[in-house]
Amino acid sequence: MAGEGKKVWMDGEFVDLDDAKISVMTQTLHYGFGVFEGIRCYKLTNGGSAIFRLKKHVRRLFDGTKILSMETPFTEQQIIDAHVKAVQVNGFDECYLRPIIYSDIGSFGLAAINPTRAAVIAREWGTYLGEGALERGVRVKVSTFNRHHVNVGMVQGKICGQYVTSILAKREAIKDGYDEAIMLDTEGYVAECTGENIFTVKDGVIRTPPTNSPILPGITRNSVIQLASDMNLEIREERFTRDFTYLADEVFLTGTAAEVTPVREVDNRAIGAGKPGPITQRLQKAYFDVVRGNDEHYKRWLTVI
Repeated sequence: MAGEGKKVWMDGEFVDLDDAKISVMTQTLHYGFGVFEGIRCYKLTNGGSAIFRLKKHVRRLFDGTKILSMETPFTEQQIIDAHVKAVQVNGFDECYLRPIIYSDIGSFGLAAINPTRAAVIAREWGTYLGEGALERGVRVKVSTFNRHHVNVGMVQGKICGQYVTSILAKREAIKDGYDEAIMLDTEGYVAECTGENIFTVKDGVIRTPPTNSPILPGITRNSVIQLASDMNLEIREERFTRDFTYLADEVFLTGTAAEVTPVREVDNRAIGAGKPGPITQRLQKAYFDVVRGNDEHYKRWLTVI
């Protein structure tokens, strides 16, 4: 289920969705020079709503502008406040939030330094990888498209144009009958999926590629690592191969959109028993307890509306 919010925050004020327009000459439209984020607001079990790790997401958004050397007239606090107000003015108790900072019209060339603009969009968005994905797990394939080399794409930020490769990999996977694609790095090691970080479980040890490999330093990834550590589960950040993934007892994906999604099959090979494993289920439950406000220890991660 997806429904657009009626109001969009643009450059400091809210406008009707139909009036939230940009020029066809906008530089980011042509060259992908901009940064964005994906953030979720959840309905709390005991009433009210809260945005999950809002400050962390906005910090990464601004890290992206630093990577691109984009000047922005807005402060982090202004963008944080815009998210809270976007939930309120659209009347959502649960939604997905998409901030974007982009380069506007001006000179029409690669060397142009044009004015920077910003927007925050709110919309309803359910289970990202399809109905039943969280309960049954998903089927994934190793893509023919690689994740960017670290000196080709600036992989530490969510930079607009870099997601073309992810779109190609995702479309290839869907066309081939899968739900998602695993992308290898240029040395052949598992990097991440098209919009999610990846974890494996083997003999009780959880592994995920390190942040000095070409992966986005996911905020849900970071949250799950902290949850696992606090649950006294052994977790290692290290590289692994595609066939190590085949032989894993469990595989799961993390991301703002995907949340904590089990993987039941990779390249037509069943993972473990071909259904969500016990460690994945424990972490998934712990994650949803946190975002729903049921875990006092992690309430610092919630910005209550």
